[in-house]
Amino acid sequence: MSKLRLGVIGVGGIAVGRHIPAFRKLEEEVTIVAVSDVNVERAKSVAKEFDIPHTFADYRDMLSEVDAVVVCTPNKFHSEITVRALEAGVHVLCEKPMAMTAAECQAMVDAAKAANKVLSIGFHYRYMKESQAAKKIMAAKEIGEPLVVRVQALRRRKVPGWGVFTNKDLQGGGSLIDYGCHLLDLSLWLMGNPKPVEVTGTTYNTLSRQPGQVNQWGSFDHETFNVDDHVTSYIRFDNGASMLLEVSWSANIESDKESVSISGDQGGLEVFPFKLNYAKHGMLFNSEATWIPSEEDPGHLQAKNFVDACLNAAELVVKPEEALFVSQIMEAIYKSSQEKKGVQL
Repeated sequence: MSKLRLGVIGVGGIAVGRHIPAFRKLEEEVTIVAVSDVNVERAKSVAKEFDIPHTFADYRDMLSEVDAVVVCTPNKFHSEITVRALEAGVHVLCEKPMAMTAAECQAMVDAAKAANKVLSIGFHYRYMKESQAAKKIMAAKEIGEPLVVRVQALRRRKVPGWGVFTNKDLQGGGSLIDYGCHLLDLSLWLMGNPKPVEVTGTTYNTLSRQPGQVNQWGSFDHETFNVDDHVTSYIRFDNGASMLLEVSWSANIESDKESVSISGDQGGLEVFPFKLNYAKHGMLFNSEATWIPSEEDPGHLQAKNFVDACLNAAELVVKPEEALFVSQIMEAIYKSSQEKKGVQL
C-alpha cells in the first residue's frame, strides 16, 4: 500500500499543535510532504521544525503534489480552498466550523460528491472517550428515545486574545462558531442527527465591549470587538426532540463548564463526566463508568479515521452532510438574534 501524501494549508496554532503531530504518528500510512501559508516565513519555519520537504506560498501550487490536505485557515477561506482542492482530486480534512455560511458548506458537500473524494470536518470532540462511550449507549437505546438535550459550553473570562478569533470578517462569529460548534455537533451526533426545524437564539457581546477587561486568555481591543461572547438558543427537531444550548467565552460564572445532558424516555445520559441516570425497580439510580477503554488522543483518532477513509479502509466518523446541519443551526441562531424572532428551517 502506498503512503498518502498530505499537505497542510495554514500553519497556525491548530496545525502545529494538533494536526501535524497527529499525522506524524501515522508514518506507515501517510507522509506530510508540504505546508502552505500566506506567511511564507512562518511556513518555512514550521517546515523546518517538522522536517517537511516542501513549502508553498500559494496553496494552489501544492495541490498537484498531494493526495490530501488539511485546511487550517481562518473560517472565511474554508469553502473556497476546500472546493478547489476537491475539484483538483484531493481529499480534504477541514477544520471546524465547516464554513462561514450554510451555502458555503453546501458548495463543499456538492464538490465532494462531484469529485468522489473524502471530505471531513475537524469536530474532534466526537473522538473523545466519553463521547465514544455515549455513542455506544445511545446506539443501544439504553436511555430510549432522546427528548430534551441540554448543552453548555461555558468559559469564564477566556476570550481568545490571539489569532483572528475576534475578527468577524475572517471568522463569521465568536464563541458560538468557534467553541459552541463542538458541543452542538457532538449533541446532534449522539441524537442521531435529527433534522432541525425551528431555531430561536439570542447573542450577546456586552461584556467584552466594556473597558478594563479581565481576561485569562490574552488581551483584545474592546472597542473593535464585534463578535458574540455569549449565546443562548432553543432548537426544535422534526422528531419532537428539543435542545437548550448555551455558549460563552466570557461568562460571569464560578468556573468553566462543558456539559451535554440527554434526557430520554427510558433514562438519562451525561457526557462530561460520563454518567447514566435511570429509574428501575421503584428506585432511582446514578451509574458511572469506572473505566472507559481509550487512551488515544482525539486528534490522533481523527487523523487516523481521515487517512483510513482516504485509503478506503474505514467509514468517516464526521460526514460533511452532518457538519452542514451544525452550520445551518448556527446561521439560524445568528439570524434569529438579529431579527428577534424564531427561524424556520
